[in-house]
Amino acid sequence: MEIDWGKVSAALDERGSAVVAHLISPAQCRSLAALYEKDDLFRSRVVMARHNFGRGEYKYFDYPLPELLAAQRTALYPRLAEIANRWNAALGIDARFPPEHKAYLKRCHAAGQRRPTPLILKYEEGDYNCLHQDLYGEHVFPLQLTILLSQPGSDFTGGEFVMTEQRPRMQSRAEVVPLAQGDAVIFAVNERPVRGTRGAYRVKLRHGVSRVRSGQRYTAGIIFHDAA
Repeated sequence: MEIDWGKVSAALDERGSAVVAHLISPAQCRSLAALYEKDDLFRSRVVMARHNFGRGEYKYFDYPLPELLAAQRTALYPRLAEIANRWNAALGIDARFPPEHKAYLKRCHAAGQRRPTPLILKYEEGDYNCLHQDLYGEHVFPLQLTILLSQPGSDFTGGEFVMTEQRPRMQSRAEVVPLAQGDAVIFAVNERPVRGTRGAYRVKLRHGVSRVRSGQRYTAGIIFHDAA
């Protein structure tokens, strides 16, 4: 599908998140969600309550990734790397990201970050995900995305994607990002630049999921750096 990258870039600059509608089809959503029961595809399973992360669970895929997720990870990275490099320049950060994802993964692997990070999350009634950041090692790509695999109002109720922004010397701001099945939300992993009177400054962001009130909610997450 064609993505309006100008619109995505502007939304990320303004709010730290941007929605890409219908990134994948309902059939692709169902196919990905069905993979959750195939344990041989995953390297680990995390039960959130055991770590005080919230309630629910998720599984990290092992390599090789499912073709659909691998293709999206490769295809989306170059345009996101342009935004990430622009953000780093605005914040005075020297690091720059290579134009191709393969080269960036090579950098991660050379630093000992070799474990794949794409995942599927499963929530049931009463489950939620506490506000957090997905930081897995020295090399952190500043943008990631989540794809909603279930249909709101039919498969589940509640379970809204939530972001908070901690601004210097100001109260935190919360935002709910509405998603339909197959929509992706691209968002800042850790921080983003905000233009001030004396140049850009950093604001910290966290993301989570509100309580699921009924049904089951599946999402796929694409994180562009690998884990240590």
